[in-house]
Amino acid sequence: MENSEPDPSRQRNGVVGVLYGEFTDALNDRVRYSVSLTESALTVQRISSSPGRTKVVFNLTDCVGCRAHRGPDGADVGAYFTAYFYPFKRRWMSAGVARQKVEQCFRVALVQDPLANLQEAERWARAIRDASVLQAPRRDGVVYAEVRRPCRVMILVNPQSGRGQALQLFTGHVQGMLTEAAVPYTLVITEHQNHARELVRKADLSQWDALVIMSGDGLLFEVINGLMEREDWQEAIQTPLGILPGGSGNALAASVHHYSQSPPAWNEELLLSCGFMLCKGLVGSMDLVSIHLASRQRLFSFLSLAWGFVADVDMESEKYRHVGAIRFLMGTLVRLASLRVYQGRLAYLPVIEEPKLPKGSIKAHHPPSTPQHPSLCSSLPCRLIPNTSPNQNSRHNHNSTNSNRYTITNSSNNAITTKRPETQCESKIRPQEESLLPGLDQPVPESWTVVREEDFVLVLAIYQSHLAEDLWTVPGAMADDGVIHLFYVTAGISRPALLRLFLAMEKGGHLACGCPHLVYEKVKALRLEPISPQGMITVDGEMVEYGPVQAQIHPGLARLICG
Repeated sequence: MENSEPDPSRQRNGVVGVLYGEFTDALNDRVRYSVSLTESALTVQRISSSPGRTKVVFNLTDCVGCRAHRGPDGADVGAYFTAYFYPFKRRWMSAGVARQKVEQCFRVALVQDPLANLQEAERWARAIRDASVLQAPRRDGVVYAEVRRPCRVMILVNPQSGRGQALQLFTGHVQGMLTEAAVPYTLVITEHQNHARELVRKADLSQWDALVIMSGDGLLFEVINGLMEREDWQEAIQTPLGILPGGSGNALAASVHHYSQSPPAWNEELLLSCGFMLCKGLVGSMDLVSIHLASRQRLFSFLSLAWGFVADVDMESEKYRHVGAIRFLMGTLVRLASLRVYQGRLAYLPVIEEPKLPKGSIKAHHPPSTPQHPSLCSSLPCRLIPNTSPNQNSRHNHNSTNSNRYTITNSSNNAITTKRPETQCESKIRPQEESLLPGLDQPVPESWTVVREEDFVLVLAIYQSHLAEDLWTVPGAMADDGVIHLFYVTAGISRPALLRLFLAMEKGGHLACGCPHLVYEKVKALRLEPISPQGMITVDGEMVEYGPVQAQIHPGLARLICG
């Protein structure tokens, strides 16, 4: 809004806090409405002489955008403004609620001048947009950032993911929502494995405010590792990442939806929820886990590390990909029929539980002398950046427009200012900190716990709440809780008992089953050394080399578009 134009949010018909107007229905000029806008809601009431007038209140938390436009009839002197809401409404065919689109359109014909009417419509549209931005759904006690507006989004779509319908799902459900929210985007169709990884490794990230993945979890795995392979990896990994479910598992999408404290959703409802969060543009922290393989290869993971039953089902069910998410059920039944036991050694660094802070408080930042995050600097490029003048061209100078990609706010809308770090290591990972992991050829430290059992049915390390849309694996997990949630099932469990665990996991009840073979630990790091000569290990659902592997958590290293 230009400074020379009065702020419509301050023109409240003499009443502070309210913008009021009377407009006609977009389809019937004889139907009139009184419309009032406050900082939190748009209230619409039909003007009628009959009693029992209907009034509808739209919460601006549910609004993704509003636009002003002319009508289709060139002779119409009126103008229109249309607001787009996605409130929770009861489902048509089943119990519960889900976000559903509601569109409200009003005709503005205050005078016979088409331009004046269009300006009035735009005045309302701007006021609604501005108010809805401030009413993004925030959770108490959570510190958020906001994607810069107007944001520039790269959307990467894997057309082969899931049942091969990701592109159709995007055009059918997401494209219109982005238009309603006035989010400009560039669509990139991936053509081969690691295409996204190569693309983001070389991309000029100053041109983008967010990278959004429309696929399963595998494409985000590529993007994160492409970002971490850049020379400016620490700046690059701060690019906000978004997820739109288009694959079979959709674990991160289900987790992000869960973190928003929304009712359970699946399929197109889950896609609509994630699209809504993308339009609202809130950004939170996300932990990453570094995975060290025997070949000295290092990978970065956002979801899981699996060995045994879970990895077997994930890989062996690929042949059923054409049936969608049910492939995992089919793979589970097949693997249960010939249950395997794996020999191996498992050790981990347990989490030392800290006293809980009072609700609503924010953990204080510690000075550099008190390490808070494990270091990547022992293995990744990390060098001091000398002070350079603006016209100097340095490959390691990351004070680009990328650093202003988002503004940090908390749930009370209080601004939190941050200083630019002087080194690549200081903002999230400090150079003086040592890694939690010894070399794979070295014994684990005495502070680690070594599991006595060596016969396992499965080992699963997960750092999100969901392993799939319908597998609520860690009910208490958050994207930035700084914890690896380690599950393992020892040999001796019966097939029916294992099946009961996975059925209970659909509602997060597996830990209450009282199964003596199931163990759950919160850890900071772990090491797995398979002894069985054959088997599979997966990272974020992607198969990696089979052999010794270890991992450690890096709290809050990435940024995630969430609710």
